Amino acid sequence: MKQFIPLIAGVFLLVSCKNQPQTIVDKSYTDSLLQHYSLPASVKTTEAEMAFWKARINPASTGLVNESRFAAALISRFHQFGDIRDIQMADSLQLRVNAAFNGKESGPLISLCAYSILQHRFTAADDYLEKARQPGLKKYESLTTSFDVDFELGRHTDAALLIKQMEPYADYGYYFRRSKLDHLNGQMDSAIHSMLMAATKAESSAYLENVALANAADLYIHAGNLQQASALYKKCIKNNSADYHSITGLGWIALVHDKNDTLAQQLFEFVHSKNKLPDPLFKLYQVAQQRGDSTASASYARKFVEAATDSVYGNMYNKYVIELYTGILQQPAKAVAIAKRELSNRSTSQTNAWYAWSLFTANRKEEAYTLYEQSVSGKPLEGLELYWMGKLMQGIGKGYNAKQFFEAAYKNKYDLSPAMVMDLETALK
Repeated sequence: MKQFIPLIAGVFLLVSCKNQPQTIVDKSYTDSLLQHYSLPASVKTTEAEMAFWKARINPASTGLVNESRFAAALISRFHQFGDIRDIQMADSLQLRVNAAFNGKESGPLISLCAYSILQHRFTAADDYLEKARQPGLKKYESLTTSFDVDFELGRHTDAALLIKQMEPYADYGYYFRRSKLDHLNGQMDSAIHSMLMAATKAESSAYLENVALANAADLYIHAGNLQQASALYKKCIKNNSADYHSITGLGWIALVHDKNDTLAQQLFEFVHSKNKLPDPLFKLYQVAQQRGDSTASASYARKFVEAATDSVYGNMYNKYVIELYTGILQQPAKAVAIAKRELSNRSTSQTNAWYAWSLFTANRKEEAYTLYEQSVSGKPLEGLELYWMGKLMQGIGKGYNAKQFFEAAYKNKYDLSPAMVMDLETALK
């Protein structure tokens, strides 16, 4: 019997090790990344482009090419470092060009449409697109831009018809947009496949390839395949060290899978030191939440809200601000106002769910449920909205419906803040 005990112990040890979650984000990798960090050559290229085209602009006579190329370089810098003023400057340039040419050139209007989408000004994007049709658009340009606007405004049937018309092109733009539509419809395998196909169609653009790969990594997180997500994020960072989205993605995996809040905090703080967008503050709020540190959670929540509600960001961060106002900051009336404003910008099943949840937290339960029945029920939702609708159902005594929403939300648990996941696990026991 004494000889059998070590065997049992050994088997138990193997089973225990097997049941332990494997660490995905290697600290030695992140240490090396941060300690030996340097900006990619593309940053200097962008600066050179900006300087070249800016120097060619004649202040006394507005042109088309120089101003548009300078605006494009500004957008490139925004994607690198997240300074919202770069979009606004590009926007002003294209407005000036459009005025100089009396709206008879479609190029500036299409650019203004794209810039509006970047800033979550979706109704403005729609207006610019309609104006761009008057001078005339090439078929492909019309299809892709129309899809972008329709998709963001919740006109998903129209967007699906446009995708069918884009099939013969089978290029980067087609696969990228098809992935977004597949994701909306819950077809995750197809969404991931299409986004990876987009990466193969990027041709000579390393930037576009990286955008597709990072989006594919995001989809893998949504699907619960964090190992594959990590591999893609690392590939993106290798290709472009200024891919702060992918560095943030690794931090998120470290937090929600590896439970390494220290490493996650280190990565989020690093991104915060390099990129001007307020996103890392929200991630740091989630780190504090994972730790159960309510004081730090509230502090980061307030810092994020202060930054994200600056007028320069418009509606870009409404969803996250609503999460904080209906949660840790306990200011539901402000959430209601923001959600209502969002609906004037775009009315989709998701934004209606934000409004319904905000109304519910403001103790306007009948209004919340009526809105849910009219504009949310039976329509596609993401993990956050599924969780909120579950809480709404729970709060009005519809336990069966709540459980269904909670089960669906838990399938997307890696998209949710840590406290929500803990709440779901308690509710589903």
